[in-house]
Parts: sequence; structure tokens; C-alpha cells
Amino acid sequence: MCKRGEAVIMRYKLRMARKAKGITQTFMAKQLGYKTVSGYNNIEMGRTKPSLENAKKIADILGVNIDELFFDENLHETSKKQNSA
Repeated sequence: MCKRGEAVIMRYKLRMARKAKGITQTFMAKQLGYKTVSGYNNIEMGRTKPSLENAKKIADILGVNIDELFFDENLHETSKKQNSA
């Protein structure tokens, strides 16, 4: 899958996980220490990538595994195949 496709999937998963918990972008922004909601919105819209620290915080707030939100399953499968070869 192309990088753009992966970014779209990540954005979708991030937004759906947040909405499923009933959490607003404003709440997420405050929890991550942003002064305005646009700091978090830029992550969710794919304009900026979160730091590893913020990615972990986002996953914790949403109660999901960091891999589920930010990493593609195919990446893990490829890694397993390369390690077993």
C-alpha cells in the first residue's frame, strides 16, 4: 500500500477510535498539551505526525494499542517474513 493510503487509514482509525469513546478533539488537544485544538487536529488530518511520546499518549487516552492506530498490519507481517527467512 502506498504511503498516502496508509496515512488515510491511520487518520480514519484515529478519528473512529476517538469518536467511539465520545472524546472531542479539544479534549485530546488539552491532554496532549497543545494550546489550541489545531495541534491535535493536524495529527488527525494527517498534516503532521505525532511524536512517539504523543502517539503513546493518544493510544492510552483512547484505550487502544499504539500499533492499532499508527502502524500498518502489513508492516508487521513483512517483518515476520524477513526475520524467518
